[in-house]
Parts: sequence; C-alpha cells; structure tokens
Amino acid sequence: QVQLVESGGGLVQPGGSLRLSCAASGIIASNNAMGWYRQFPGNERGLVAYDSTAPSTVYADSVKGRFTITRDMAKNTVYLQMNSLKPEDTGVYYCFYRRGFGLPLPSDYWGQGTQVTVSS
Repeated sequence: QVQLVESGGGLVQPGGSLRLSCAASGIIASNNAMGWYRQFPGNERGLVAYDSTAPSTVYADSVKGRFTITRDMAKNTVYLQMNSLKPEDTGVYYCFYRRGFGLPLPSDYWGQGTQVTVSS
C-alpha cells in the first residue's frame, strides 16, 4: 500500500506562482512514476505533468514553459512548481503514484486532491 499526502494549493492572482507537494509513504517501488492530474468541470481529469524513474518527463502542452515537475527521491516526494498562472489553470489537482512506468490508471494510487484557484 502507498499513501499520498498533497499540500500547497490555494488562491493566487493571475501571473502568480504556487508550488504543490505530494509525499508518498509505504512500499515504494524502485521503478515508478509520479505526477499530477487536474480535474476539469464535468469531472474529467487531464494530465498536467508526469515524471518517472525511467527517466521520463511529460507535460501537458498548456503548461509547458510555465510548470516544472521535480522529485526528491530520498523523501519520495514530487513537486509541481506552477508559474505564470492563468485562470484556466484553476481546478483540483491530484497527485498520483504508479508502480512501473506509463500513465496512471484509476486503480493506481491517488492523492486527496488540492484546490488551485487563479483569480483576481
């Protein structure tokens, strides 16, 4: 079992920055992937950023150049630095952990979600 605890969401003005954190605990596989999805209105979730130990990093086109995903392997923690935030970045952000590589499935491990609101 793996538990994920997210933190760092909040309200920020357009152009501002936020950093999300997601700490994983439990039995962590040496080959794994972690990252972030965003839930859009209507409950659809879309990939924001993905990072694996392959190594491989993927960003949604809408966040390239503005968001950066990093990991602290010693702490089993993934971060999402979000700069130049736009109102369309608003949503609930979910962290995921997956044993092995590839995009996560609903049956993989997910955080509780953290709200990000970009508004003036």
